[in-house]
Amino acid sequence: MAKKVEEKIKKTSGAKGAAPKSNEYDASSITVLEGLEPVRKRPGMYIGTTGPDGLHHLIWEIFDNSRDEAMGGFADDIEIALLPGGYVRVVDNGRGIPVGIHPKTKVSALETIMTTLHAGGKFGGEDSGYKVSGGLHGVGASVVNALSEHTKVIVHKEGQMHMQEYKIGVSQGKVKVIGKTAHTGSIVFFKPDVTIFKDGINYSWEKIVAHIRQQAYLVKDTRMTIIDAREAGMVDTEDVFYVREQMAIGKLDVPSMTFYFENGLRSLIAFYNQHQTPVHKNIFYIDKEQDNVMVELALQYVDDTTPRLTAFANNTYNSEGGTHVTGFKTALTRILNTYARSVGILKESEENFTGDDALEGITAVVSVKMPEIQFEGQTKAKLGSVEAQGAVNTVFTAAFTSFLEENPDDGRAIVNKVLLALKARKAAKAAKDSILRKGALEGMTLPGKLADCQTKDASESELFIVEGDSAGGTAKTGRDRRTQAILPLRGKILNIERARLDKMLASEQIKNLVVALGTAIGDVFDLSKLRYHKIIIATDADVDGAHIRTLLLTLFYRHFRAVIDGGFIYIAQPPLYKIRKGKEIHYAYSDEERNKVYKELGGDASSSDTVLETEDEEEIEDEEGEVETATKAKRASKITLQRYKGLGEMNASELWETTMDPKHRVLKRVTVDDAADADRIFDILMGNDVASRKSFIQSNAKLANLDV
Repeated sequence: MAKKVEEKIKKTSGAKGAAPKSNEYDASSITVLEGLEPVRKRPGMYIGTTGPDGLHHLIWEIFDNSRDEAMGGFADDIEIALLPGGYVRVVDNGRGIPVGIHPKTKVSALETIMTTLHAGGKFGGEDSGYKVSGGLHGVGASVVNALSEHTKVIVHKEGQMHMQEYKIGVSQGKVKVIGKTAHTGSIVFFKPDVTIFKDGINYSWEKIVAHIRQQAYLVKDTRMTIIDAREAGMVDTEDVFYVREQMAIGKLDVPSMTFYFENGLRSLIAFYNQHQTPVHKNIFYIDKEQDNVMVELALQYVDDTTPRLTAFANNTYNSEGGTHVTGFKTALTRILNTYARSVGILKESEENFTGDDALEGITAVVSVKMPEIQFEGQTKAKLGSVEAQGAVNTVFTAAFTSFLEENPDDGRAIVNKVLLALKARKAAKAAKDSILRKGALEGMTLPGKLADCQTKDASESELFIVEGDSAGGTAKTGRDRRTQAILPLRGKILNIERARLDKMLASEQIKNLVVALGTAIGDVFDLSKLRYHKIIIATDADVDGAHIRTLLLTLFYRHFRAVIDGGFIYIAQPPLYKIRKGKEIHYAYSDEERNKVYKELGGDASSSDTVLETEDEEEIEDEEGEVETATKAKRASKITLQRYKGLGEMNASELWETTMDPKHRVLKRVTVDDAADADRIFDILMGNDVASRKSFIQSNAKLANLDV
């Protein structure tokens, strides 16, 4: 998880803006940006960021156009190829972008789409060519063009190949016919502009594969291929329709993956649950249109306590759910209560299942597609279209009721699972209430091991969760007492992946952490009461330290997810090396940085000029005067190296200078870019499926950085 969810950050001071030259504000003060200038002026407004996420967003926007062709039934084959020089090539076998003269712009429709904001075939309903669509609705292609130093589009249509090129969004001539073809579809090449994406053009193969796999589940019966030809040298990409054609005839040998799913979301549920134990055999699935809303839904319960509910609207992932999720949850609880009572599993004297009971252990995917879609906010994280709620409720109620009646074994297994959740909830509540009555989680008494900070302002308070009493003592000595609190942990905390709340709160270490955070836990969790806005995990750079860090991340992900989403969790990056030459001292955080420091000091990491610093050598120098003088002279010309294995090896000043001082330290902020992927990794690494964990470790062993 760490490689996927952590973002490296450094604290920087803000720059002051230049003072205005004049106080006058009149018509001449208004700047009018024409064409695609607004995109280049404020790219973040269109793609969110010019960092790695924004770079990949360019691929998604061009891919979305091809995917929308498939959603409309006009294409069934899409290919993405990463090419040398930072180029991306996206191909589909759809209808091909129109190339005729547009009646309003008086230039080709292709040029209009590629160079004009809000121009496309996704605005006018069914008559415009798309009944439903994702992407930026006519903005995507032009935004990608504006942010690319070079773009080329080749359209295969009506027996001819049409081509037009662009530089920084400006066409380099009219659309021209470059040959004949037996294909139909569009090919888009683009190379992002390095002056916009200053972090470099570095695509993540894993990120693209995960996105394309997900989309292939959502658009069933469509073949989607991703090819990594970045290291292939010269690739002949204009004389072929698909790059994989060259692979088929042996001209190209590069990594590739193809996804094709006939069963849609049913296949996605099977993928999500591949490391779980299903409670019932058959996966429920429905795909039906209701009131002009296409509803596709699949679910299966597993032997777990965590609900996994994923939602999409027009193939856009809705991390915050929305109206379609509300419709599903309402119907699910009602149906299960009705069925459980009808078969006698839930007695008349017993209380109804709650929504949380019904969701425990469920893996479900809800997808809706609709023509006029509304999201809450620019990020599309939450669906706001009211009609989606009624459509999902109606379709799911009818289909799931029939499923339970037609599959009585599955039905009884499901309601027995939910009944177990009800009983466990009541038992956990009783245990939690008992603890609450003792005041343990009410903030009345902070844990004794916590060395709290002086300030009560959460926005400037930091909590260091430190491995071991030794490092904890050093951290307490070296910290800034005003803003930095220290909570040492003794050994490894409880693995909470399969533990219920009552068992968790019986663990002294977890209880201490919960009290220190101040938010409480479970149904009384309150993010507004978080006592520290930086929670920094500081563990040793060894296997045990990595294990403790993973256990803590599991706890935060499962029970304090809002703290992660709020950007409050960080991982400390203590140095790996202390390098000294004479009185000159440097710290290195990686082997590469160590080698760079050696070079700057005039040495070589592998040469005889390097000696390992030890305590024994220091003692000899202190006891024997003549030897001490000779040794010091020798050491002055040598580069000495100390490899830190743990935080406890540093003294207080070293720990402050390298790991705790906001002016010099390096932190990694923990984020969750793909909740489903993170959830799956936690299941594999922290769950009970030993075979899956062994397989994962064997498959990924070559990617591990071992320090033996």
